[in-house]
Amino acid sequence: MYTVFLIATHGNGLHGLLETMSRAGLSCLFGSEFSQVADAAGSDQSHMDAVMLDVASFPQTECQNIIAGCRDLKVPVLAVVPNESLQEYDPSINPDEFILSPMHQDELVVRIKQAIYRVSGPSGAELLKMGDLVIDLEKYDVMMAGKRVSLTYKEFQLLVMLASNPGRVYSRDVLLSQVWGYDYLGGTRTVDVHVRRLRSKIEDPDHSFIETIWNVGYRFKSPN
Repeated sequence: MYTVFLIATHGNGLHGLLETMSRAGLSCLFGSEFSQVADAAGSDQSHMDAVMLDVASFPQTECQNIIAGCRDLKVPVLAVVPNESLQEYDPSINPDEFILSPMHQDELVVRIKQAIYRVSGPSGAELLKMGDLVIDLEKYDVMMAGKRVSLTYKEFQLLVMLASNPGRVYSRDVLLSQVWGYDYLGGTRTVDVHVRRLRSKIEDPDHSFIETIWNVGYRFKSPN
């Protein structure tokens, strides 16, 4: 099952949260500061699948800061909202998922799975992961920052070829022959058009994956 870091400060209702997590079969880490989350994420001794943030424990600004920090760590955040405080819940806190407390353990597990999916994409043995970009080779799915990206078959093939060998430079001729086939009658401009379309779907000002090597072709950026 999953290991979840519960971040909270107040005692009211905390025992109930821990009890529900235990009944759900979750392994629980606990702390009251984001720095403890960061330490756990960077530790070789512990594994953390998600963070549960008790929003009743912190001011709104601090909740937003904790969630932003978890996003930098690529750890999904589940906000726990007390049922009696639902009318005061501010959606600008913007966690990956939220759940009302008191909660049922089965619902808790499902919502944790949903939060993990939104951040990490689909699970499976045949995955390529490059930061926020996840490519499922078995299901032909591409997720970018937790959102599904719709690609044509050729765009998917092109992406897989480049991403499978980050740092390797592919000439337009090689890409054309490998993705479209040696008997394809189109010119290398076909490659440029598809790369441009692919970039428009998976890249933005904060995410750049495909580099142009002038007069040669393209390469996928090596992970840092």
